Amino acid sequence: MILGVVSDTHGHQANTQNAIRMLESFEVDVVIHCGDIGSIYIPPLFQQWPTHYVFGNVDGNEDELRSSIEAEGHHCHGLFGTLELADRSIAFLHGHDHKLFRETVRSGQWDMVCYGHTHIAAVEQVGDTVVLNPGAVFRARPHSLAIVNLPSLEITNVPF
Repeated sequence: MILGVVSDTHGHQANTQNAIRMLESFEVDVVIHCGDIGSIYIPPLFQQWPTHYVFGNVDGNEDELRSSIEAEGHHCHGLFGTLELADRSIAFLHGHDHKLFRETVRSGQWDMVCYGHTHIAAVEQVGDTVVLNPGAVFRARPHSLAIVNLPSLEITNVPF
């Protein structure tokens, strides 16, 4: 199974279209969006995949975003999401709530924790947990996303 992880689209449709093309080229099966969605026009761009969203600190229009996400048949997890995919437990959040982020990473409960917020791609190992920031689709140099092969947790950072 191939998982695409994106974050920080900030409503920027052109950059998100570029990210979509990259996700298509990797033939992803599922997408996680780690927040700062930024606009109701972003969820329809991910229509071809089951996509899971959490809100970030710029997502003040949560009700409108939730409606847009659900209208696409996608999944809105509020501020904190969890998934079981290919026998792996995955938590995802935006990362702006530093206490929640630290507690999630340190809990040892998850095989992988995905987050955004910093606009900087990063992968680190904390105990048995892989901690992944895919970078940002907007306001980053370079823009980037991440591809995760499951269940191996092999991660590829994809600048675009």
